[in-house]
Amino acid sequence: MKRLEGKVAVVTGASKGIGAAIAKALAAQGAAVVVNYSSSKSGAEAVVAAIAAAGGKAIAVQADVAKKTEVQALIGEAIHAFGKLDILVNNSGVYAMAPIEEVTEESFHKQFDTNVLGLLLTTQAALKYLKEGASIINIGSVVSRITPPGSSVYTGTKGAVDAITGVLSRELGARKIRVNALNPGMIETEGTHSAGFIGGDFEKWAVSQTPLGRVGQPNDIASIAVFLASDESGWLTGEQLLAGGGNR
Repeated sequence: MKRLEGKVAVVTGASKGIGAAIAKALAAQGAAVVVNYSSSKSGAEAVVAAIAAAGGKAIAVQADVAKKTEVQALIGEAIHAFGKLDILVNNSGVYAMAPIEEVTEESFHKQFDTNVLGLLLTTQAALKYLKEGASIINIGSVVSRITPPGSSVYTGTKGAVDAITGVLSRELGARKIRVNALNPGMIETEGTHSAGFIGGDFEKWAVSQTPLGRVGQPNDIASIAVFLASDESGWLTGEQLLAGGGNR
């Protein structure tokens, strides 16, 4: 029997990169998956098609996680399609690197609205349906530990994710709902390519700081998300799982 047979999952920001890999991995283990996207409808539909081609169940639902009404509609679509909710993966995230002299109000609010407020609003909307045994997985980052220069706002958002994860694990523990943070290191995705992090000096630096000697791939994170979503991690809550090949 598949590890997540009969479960229903919502994965935010799942049209590409880590989110897409997590959605596919959850589906491969038997979960019905809601593939959330903000702007890339074609990307989300491609993820759904890949899941369906492999024999899984998935739908794509558009929502900006920083907007309460859209998040409520997202969760409502999940319930309408699949009848319940067992797993929430708060993956939606944006980043913009800049030295402190170049930090702007616009950049600050964009990153905190998506990375922090979005996590809170999505969790809030999902709680109406999450029952005993449910798992919430917050995608953080090792930046909250390694604090690289030029990342004050982004690292601030991921530090907030770590802190919120701890708080929610205590708030929701009595309801037997687990909350953990999964914090990747450098991962090769469409986003890290377009940002110039892959293929240049930054990648070389990242690899030099990583004991396992490479940048990560989305599936490196997806397999850990499956573990956190499954009953195998039933005694874990409030944890920060660093998944950076030893870069910490």
